[in-house]
Amino acid sequence: MNKITQLFNIKYPIIQGGMIWNSGYKLASAVSNAGGLGLIGAGSMYPEVLREHIQKCKKATDKPFGVNVPMLYPNIEEIMQILKEEGVKIVFTSAGNPKTWTSFLKENGITVVHVVSSSKFALKAQEAGVDAVVAEGFEAGGHNGREETTTLTLIPMVREQISIPLIAAGGIATGRGMLAAMTLGADGVQMGSRFAASTESSAHDEFKRTIVETGEGDTQLTLKELAPVRLIKNKFYNDVQELYAKCPSKEDLVELLGKRRAKRGMFEGDLVEGELEIGQIAGLIHDILPVETIVDNIITEFNIAKKEVTTFEF
Repeated sequence: MNKITQLFNIKYPIIQGGMIWNSGYKLASAVSNAGGLGLIGAGSMYPEVLREHIQKCKKATDKPFGVNVPMLYPNIEEIMQILKEEGVKIVFTSAGNPKTWTSFLKENGITVVHVVSSSKFALKAQEAGVDAVVAEGFEAGGHNGREETTTLTLIPMVREQISIPLIAAGGIATGRGMLAAMTLGADGVQMGSRFAASTESSAHDEFKRTIVETGEGDTQLTLKELAPVRLIKNKFYNDVQELYAKCPSKEDLVELLGKRRAKRGMFEGDLVEGELEIGQIAGLIHDILPVETIVDNIITEFNIAKKEVTTFEF
């Protein structure tokens, strides 16, 4: 066992990212049943919908699972109360100050992990009392850090600054990627894109198919004035770039983005006008598989790669 498997009482140090419109109870419970830690993505759920997913996840697995909570979302007080009432034991917080809710969560016996994109924020999260941090590199899908620090450089820099367990995220979807991140100082990994393209993901089948078809250079980080997000290049992405050519105001970008754009793309399958969030690692994802197969493949490749590394000679 290592620090992450001990912290969460899981078999493998693999965490499934709590992605909006992808991470319902079916995905979270499947990852937990396969030996990792599944996360329900609260960011795309109304409070009572979240409660329903938590209750269904309890029935679908007897293994540990958690909830990812973007703290800047509306209804945050109600969401936190639901986590307490439903006895959730693990919470990953993101998109906000970890000091705001960490004490409340820990007072209620909840293990707290905070997602960061820099060493500075990792240190602040540690000072706030979290139990671990996820350091997410620039390669990641969905909302991202503004620093544009890649996982390859971020992980060892964060490792220098903190003493609590460190989870690497961004550009990791394979056993070799997992080994690389842990060699750099991570105690475990969080994977989003790989699990988005799984049978149990709640994403639309058309979005899953698009992930598999996405190649090198087909995603781009944009909309930094609002919240940096990595998008697959489609008509909506092109509309954003055309607007940027006109030096838009923040209000112009908000108007173009509108409402429900991410839901239209990832959950409803609108590949033209929808917001399609995915990581650069999509270029290495070539199939849609059951979660159990994905985890087995990752661990098998990890062990093979680990043996290969020990045979290197210089």
